[in-house]
Amino acid sequence: METTRLTGKRIKEYLEEGKRFDGRKPDEFRKIFIETEVSKKAEGSARVKIGKTEVIVGIKLDVSEPYPDSPNEGKLIVTSELLPLSSPRFESGPPRFPAIEMGRLIDRAIRESKFIDFEKLCIKKGEKVWAVFIDIYSINDDGNLIDAAGIGALVALKTARLPKYDEKNEKVLYEESTNKKMPLSKEVPIITTIHKIGNNIIVDPTLEEEDISEVRITIGGAIDGTIFSIQKGNPKKISIEDIYKTLDLAEKTRKKFFVHIKNLFKKD
Repeated sequence: METTRLTGKRIKEYLEEGKRFDGRKPDEFRKIFIETEVSKKAEGSARVKIGKTEVIVGIKLDVSEPYPDSPNEGKLIVTSELLPLSSPRFESGPPRFPAIEMGRLIDRAIRESKFIDFEKLCIKKGEKVWAVFIDIYSINDDGNLIDAAGIGALVALKTARLPKYDEKNEKVLYEESTNKKMPLSKEVPIITTIHKIGNNIIVDPTLEEEDISEVRITIGGAIDGTIFSIQKGNPKKISIEDIYKTLDLAEKTRKKFFVHIKNLFKKD
């Protein structure tokens, strides 16, 4: 059910006073919960909750031919499924635009940051490489699925282990883990999504706040301020001044995010 005009009006009135319905400040996130190794069938997995919003992310690895223009690099495929069980707004069937867009946003941040060292996923140049599949599933949608999925993808990749590959028989032995970790860099691409409602810029919107958002900007960046990707959603214009505010808020938010995952990303 879409947010009513009356609810939207009250949300805007509260924001003008620096308040939100759930008592948070405009730059404040809901409680974040992260659980790893939630799937026995995936090479890496994570469950992420932001407030009532919940996603599960799984990593699967398979051997494939490389792309012609990158014969010595592995491949990345990110897909997302917005399941009907997570919201009455989602329908079963082929992925629709919101699901496709979410997958592309996360794919772009990971790819542009060089977070995965694709050259180390090469088995035999021009013939065989590891293909990395990141599968995202929504479990409950109460707003801000993109950021939850972004955290889940990072954590799942960090905990993933490569299965054994039998080169002689050209077969992946999924039941035999090599305990070899994914080749990852130090550039951790944390995804943060900022929304503009009226004159206010906020993070981590609830579903009702998302419904009345006028501008959405999703940024993939490192905690040192480096930006790997940025994409605007929603058609309304945004001023240069507000763009700077958005970038500043995103940088502060990434640092807060990193607190929740920094133990996983300490030097091994």
